[in-house]
Amino acid sequence: MSKIAILGITGRAGSRIANELLQRGHTITGIARKIEGAESRPGLTLETADSTSVDALAPVLRGHDAVISATRFAGGANADTLVTAAKQAGVPRLLIVGGAGSLEIAPGKALLDTPEFPEAYKPEAQAGREMLKALRAEKELDWTFLSPSALFVPGERTGKFRVGGDSLLSDANGKSWISMEDYAIALADEIEAPKHPRQRFTVGY
Repeated sequence: MSKIAILGITGRAGSRIANELLQRGHTITGIARKIEGAESRPGLTLETADSTSVDALAPVLRGHDAVISATRFAGGANADTLVTAAKQAGVPRLLIVGGAGSLEIAPGKALLDTPEFPEAYKPEAQAGREMLKALRAEKELDWTFLSPSALFVPGERTGKFRVGGDSLLSDANGKSWISMEDYAIALADEIEAPKHPRQRFTVGY
């Protein structure tokens, strides 16, 4: 079993990823700026740290096999901070809870660049695309960027979903979605059996 750090443990995605990994027997360090409200459980250690600061983050990450960033892109830690902190801490793997905005709906055309993309979500989606671009230039650290489908919501843990690459996945009715619980399964699977080193991939129904 692995020792894994999760940035953004108090968030909707971060908490569900922690649940999945704890159920599988991994040891988790949950990290957030404000840890209040996070539930203490066997196998889970809670730490307070600013993920935008290498000096604050690196000491907390030391001794882990992987770090998962489940924080917001806009106003959160950028790729350079996360990569530098992981390298200083000697953590070999970085996994990012990505966004759907940078996924392609046609060759060379991202969902973010369509007229229908909600204006309110553009700053976060653009920051996510910049994160992915920066990671693709990283040749030393083993990183993986997992984009959810367009609709990424709390729901049911079914264990039944499709895995894709850089293209947005949609079901037979044209709906693009994945529950946070099933997303957590896909991310945990990637930790246990890596198939996407230095790649982005996506999951959806």
